[in-house]
Amino acid sequence: MAPRPYSVSRSIQIDAAADHVLSSLVDFREWRHWSPWEGMDPDLRRTYSGPGSGAGAQYSWTGNRKAGAGTMTITEVDAARVEIVLAFTKPMKSQSLTVFALVPTGEATVVTWTMSGANSGLAKIFSSLVPMDRLVGGDFEKGLVALKSHVEKSGAR
Repeated sequence: MAPRPYSVSRSIQIDAAADHVLSSLVDFREWRHWSPWEGMDPDLRRTYSGPGSGAGAQYSWTGNRKAGAGTMTITEVDAARVEIVLAFTKPMKSQSLTVFALVPTGEATVVTWTMSGANSGLAKIFSSLVPMDRLVGGDFEKGLVALKSHVEKSGAR
């Protein structure tokens, strides 16, 4: 049985320069301010490795059943794009490509958050019942609103 491909995207306009938005994406420690999953487990264990930010930076977590466990690794960064490999080990093993695309529009920046991959095994069966867009789309929207608030409150343009 072939894996089932998926892609989930959401966008938002942030009233800040792209380089300021970028700084909140390429440093995993900044994600604590805006990630939609931060509140899932108050006892979440985090590990950061590699460089402090940018390509090669890595973030691993282990948490309760809701948070699961996994690793994110930034694989590519430029002024318009951040590429991250997301590998879950719990609750189900899976790997996805996560991309943040930044498009300057005057003094603002449109940020598009996309996650794509292919579900197989149990994840394929689960995704036939609950499509990935429904599973994570709302989280992306919540995260982008929090990212917008975080970046705009810091005031850099």
